[in-house]
Amino acid sequence: MVGDTTVNGTADLLARHLDDHVDTIAALREHVPTLTRWGDTLAERLLHGHRLIAAGNGGSAAEAQHLTAEIVGRFDGERRPFSALSLHAETSSVTAIANDYGYDEVFARQLQAHARAGDIVVLFSTSGRSRNLLLAAEAARRIGATTWALTGVAPNPLCDECDEQIALTGPSAAVQEAQLVALHLLCRVFDDRVRRHDAGSGRSSR
Repeated sequence: MVGDTTVNGTADLLARHLDDHVDTIAALREHVPTLTRWGDTLAERLLHGHRLIAAGNGGSAAEAQHLTAEIVGRFDGERRPFSALSLHAETSSVTAIANDYGYDEVFARQLQAHARAGDIVVLFSTSGRSRNLLLAAEAARRIGATTWALTGVAPNPLCDECDEQIALTGPSAAVQEAQLVALHLLCRVFDDRVRRHDAGSGRSSR
């Protein structure tokens, strides 16, 4: 009986997780126009030599690095590589900056070094309240880079600091899972626009 109770309790726990996942993914549909516009903008900027820079903490750092890996490598079809950098992956810079200036500055100082006007900065957060991301958004704005936030429920400070945002309602795990789908949708639009551009110009996809 105890075993049955444990199994049933676990099944209910996982069912709630899946329900949260489905609800948050469904809410992502209303942001498809934004993701389409972002994909158009990202392609236009990177095709003209600008760079994508991304950042996040913890699981959101993994999402940021996933996005930049898709841009430098490829998503689901052959195309040429583009410049993209995940700030948290610069481990020596992160630890040096954190040691010398404090962890709040680990992204902002790197943006001061790497970002240029016209670059795209994508900041991932479930809370929208991480101080290092808020300072990163401020630094990007001063440089003239465009900032996009992917966060959990709004309003939150990061959404307020960024030029545009996609804020999703749900538990942190469901938000991160939906953000993975969001970045894949963004990559799908980006790849489509790049291929169309290169086909029109007669350029090789490699």
